[in-house]
Amino acid sequence: MSTPRTRPPEADRRTLIADTAIDLVAAAGLRGLTHRAVDGAAGLPAGSTSYYFRTRTALIGACYARLAELDLGDVGDLSGFGGVGEVGGEGSPRPSLPPPPGPAPADREAAAAALAGLLHRWLTVGRARQLARFELSLEAARNPELEADFHRAGQGARARAAGILAALGARRPEEAAELLVAWTDGLLYDRLAGALARSRPAPDLPELTSITRRMLDAVLVEG
Repeated sequence: MSTPRTRPPEADRRTLIADTAIDLVAAAGLRGLTHRAVDGAAGLPAGSTSYYFRTRTALIGACYARLAELDLGDVGDLSGFGGVGEVGGEGSPRPSLPPPPGPAPADREAAAAALAGLLHRWLTVGRARQLARFELSLEAARNPELEADFHRAGQGARARAAGILAALGARRPEEAAELLVAWTDGLLYDRLAGALARSRPAPDLPELTSITRRMLDAVLVEG
């Protein structure tokens, strides 16, 4: 007697749909993102994607939320420097941050190495996800219905980055985090889709570590 197939939990199916949609956007741009295409690529019965996400706007919003979840999980890997917490997120503590005395904390080198590893991951095995993120960000700029979702999705990683920079001695960690995120986005875009995407290979870990060390030095001096 055959064992009946168990239907995946709703949360798992929503995640599968969002992950598949992100892969489709990375491969074919937004023109390739349809409910039918997601059903086919995910191996789901016809109509499954539209059941969970009735409109294309809702489907894109699910992509934003999933990208934020994945990126925040990756940024969380940078948090192992003496109990780093979040700063500036909704409901998160805002500690008093006096000017750091004396030389920079010794773990700045560890932070630079960790950030370099993260960027290397996003430029190599995580390349498709970052391409999808850039593609979807342009859609949010054009669609007021999506702007709030995209803005909300980006706040978690910035709050985590601010917490890390606060632990490294930043006087104004939220401002320093904004600079750091803007810089990392610029580097990622340039190497994935910009002028250097085809003319130069992705930086290796030693090169990225040197770059991230200089950038951390710069934002901590300013922040």
